[in-house]
This record gives sequence, C-alpha cells and structure tokens, in this order.
Amino acid sequence: MALSDDGSVIATGSEDSTARLWTTRTEECECIGHYLLTGSNDKTIRKWDVASCDCVFVFSGHASLINRIICTGDFIFTSSYDRTARAWDFDNGDLIRVFSGHKRGVYPMIFITGEDDAANDEFGIDAGRDLLVTGSADFTAKLWSFESGKCLRTFKGHTGAITCMGMDNKGSTLFTGSTDMTVRSWNMVTGEELKLFEGHQASIICLQVAGKLVYSGSSDHTARAWVIEFGHCTRVFKGHRHTVSSLKVHKGFLVTSCGDGIVRVFDAKSGSIQRSFRGHDNMVNCFKIVDEKIFTGSYDTTMRIWDMSNIEDDLNVLKDKSKAGKAGAKKKDKDRKKNSIEPTSAGLGNGVGVGGGGVGSAPGSANQRPEDEKILIDDSLSPS
Repeated sequence: MALSDDGSVIATGSEDSTARLWTTRTEECECIGHYLLTGSNDKTIRKWDVASCDCVFVFSGHASLINRIICTGDFIFTSSYDRTARAWDFDNGDLIRVFSGHKRGVYPMIFITGEDDAANDEFGIDAGRDLLVTGSADFTAKLWSFESGKCLRTFKGHTGAITCMGMDNKGSTLFTGSTDMTVRSWNMVTGEELKLFEGHQASIICLQVAGKLVYSGSSDHTARAWVIEFGHCTRVFKGHRHTVSSLKVHKGFLVTSCGDGIVRVFDAKSGSIQRSFRGHDNMVNCFKIVDEKIFTGSYDTTMRIWDMSNIEDDLNVLKDKSKAGKAGAKKKDKDRKKNSIEPTSAGLGNGVGVGGGGVGSAPGSANQRPEDEKILIDDSLSPS
C-alpha cells in the first residue's frame, strides 16, 4: 500500500495480480495522478499510466521476485530475492546500477539524498553523496554509494534476517529489526553497533523511529517502545492475538495492524488501548492514515476505512476524569489525616480513623486506607 505525496490517493497491490487506486477524500474511486509503479512475483517492475490504466513500461532484469520499491522521482530502487538491489531511470527504464554483495535475498531499503543529509560532513560521509541502505536475509545491512554502486559499510551483528529498518532524522543512526528477536542501532559512519534492544520473544516485523523513541512490532503479539539513548523498553503494547504486521505513531497514538484482523489504537504514553477496529475477516497487513481516517488492507480481499477523529476527544475526557479522581482522593486523604486521633503515650497500639467515612484499622496495618477510598483510587487509574 502506498500513499501519494498530497495524501489524496492510495494505491494497493494485490495477490489477484492487479493494482488499484483509491481516492481518500471522495466516495467514488477516481484516477488522479500520473504514474503508478508495481513490483511483482513475476520478477518485473511495471510503470502504469494512471489515466488509462495501461502499462507503459516493463523493467526487467531481476532474477527473482521483487520485495520493495522506492521511487525518488528521477530514479526507482528495487530489492529482490535474487540478492541484489537495482536502480533504474524512471523516465526511460534504463538500468543504472546493480548493488551486488548480499549473500541472500534483499528486503528493506532506505534512500538518503545528499541534499537531505545535512550532517554528512560531521559524520564523515562526503556531503552531496546519495546513499542507499539495504537489509538482507544474510543477517547484514549494507550502505552503498549510489554514484559508484560500491559498498561503503557493512553492519554485522544480527543472527537472523533483517526484516525492517529505520533512520533517525539526522541520518547518523540506522535501526534494524530482525528475525533474531532484536532491534539494533548502528553508527552510520563506522558501522559500529550502538545499542541492542532486547525483550521481544519472536521476530521483529516492523519498526518506526519517532523522536527519542523507536517503536517495534513483533510476531510475539506485542509492540514495544524503546528509549534510543539507553536501549531500555519503556512501554509494552499488549492485547494483540497474532503478529503485529505494521505500526504508525500518529498524534500521540500508536496504531497497529495485526494478524488477528483487528486494527488497534493505543495511547502512546500509557500503552492502554483506546479503540479496536473490528471488521476484517483475515490478517490486516498494511494501513495508511489520512485526515483522521485509517485505510486498511487485508488478506480478506478488502480495503476498509475507519474513523479515528474522536479518539483524542475520548482520551481527553478520560484524562480529565483521572485528574478529578486524583484530586478527590488527595482531598479525602487530607481530611482523614486532619480528623484522625493519634495514639496516646499510654500505649494505644493502633490509631482509629474518625470522620471521612474511615474505618478502624486492623492490627499491624495502621496506615491501611478506608475501603471506599481504595475504590476511588482504583477507578481513577486511567492514562495520564
């Protein structure tokens, strides 16, 4: 599933051998745009005229199925099970570069333009150079020069296939997720492993870097949030009954799609589930968020649209209730202390609460809270 730059069109590619375009802002599907690129198990990449739906060019050269496509406007980058990544001219389809060096299939890719990588000089990579990062089933990631096609750096350390990757906004740190159940961060200049993020109990399927945190989804039925600087897990998002197939941080929420057919929206800070969208009959393997709508694609052959516009309002109500509950609990505790009778020097073994609905404390538990106060506090344990 891919989203156009202006957010108005979603393209979906399916096992039925077709790609379809969907407008995100009207009820009817309309042809908007110029070209659509698809990669297929037939080992080719095809360029389609959106207006006529005609195939205008076939990119041939890979020896196995296509895994990923990146389009930069002028160039197309593709990865394949044939152990290579390739760069193509968008306009005429010429093969420009073959990135060869992996020992197994190539999966995720990240393209870094020289003009976007403002920190190149600081990190020892020549400014202005376009770079490609590839992850592979051979347990490594590699950094390539687009100009020469040569491998500049190999990131070694994983003991399983690299399934997903991410980059910090400076372009200085690479993040990789693997079937070895770990996420790792790497220095882009030296290739040195910086942090090891351990805790998942199965393969890492997806990840996203968001500020000072990196989020990961796994086949262990959880998503996790990690502190990049220290490598610590700060939150576990539970409730999934199958693999977390994709995730996205959006306006304080973590949205996940899952093999159980449910799309879930979590409060990113507390980890609590705010909404579960049910309706798909099979695994949800991709989604996009546009204008507070979630567009989901599933193995049940449908794409569905969900409204998440009121979730933030619901969360604010919960927070307001939480603050009110905590304020009430503090006031009640203050009143209880004010009206309590202190033990005398004559040897009263236990204080007795009076006022505020207090009850006598049992021996050995003079600080026990009244039962009604316990209930109040428990009811106020909503995300904050």
